Amino acid sequence: MSENTTGAWVVDPAASTATFASKTFWGLATVRGTFGGVSGSGTVAEDGTISGELILDASKLDTKNKKRDEHLRSKDFFDTEQHPSVVLRLSSAKQTGDTIEGTGTIEAAGKTQPLTFTAKADDGDDSVTLTAEATVDHRALGMTWNQFGMLAGVAKGTVTARFVRA
Repeated sequence: MSENTTGAWVVDPAASTATFASKTFWGLATVRGTFGGVSGSGTVAEDGTISGELILDASKLDTKNKKRDEHLRSKDFFDTEQHPSVVLRLSSAKQTGDTIEGTGTIEAAGKTQPLTFTAKADDGDDSVTLTAEATVDHRALGMTWNQFGMLAGVAKGTVTARFVRA
């Protein structure tokens, strides 16, 4: 991010995506999916402090398998009837060059857990695109369904969020 990034920013939903990958079938296969949309906002203060929130639409997650998608939306996992969104909140961030090390929380299915991530910042014309990866232990979020031990305990999430001036 350049020095000219202070101020309020909003996510451009049309240019932003959120995906996940989780090992299944005893680690032999990987289930990949996308969330229905990304929204949110962020602020860069004069002192360089960064704060923000991303909202992922879990009610429209898509793994290209209707039955699996319905199960992931159920109370066994995201419980989207009660909790349609996954919310990522940034509490602190440190920038070195075009890399941002961040900490915050992830809230899904009514539970919250700490989250750390590394993001790559890419400046554009009047925009900043952040691409971040994080590993999430879905069991800590109450997603403990695991018939016959098929699921790994962690999933990898990737978010690409394009921010434009608010």
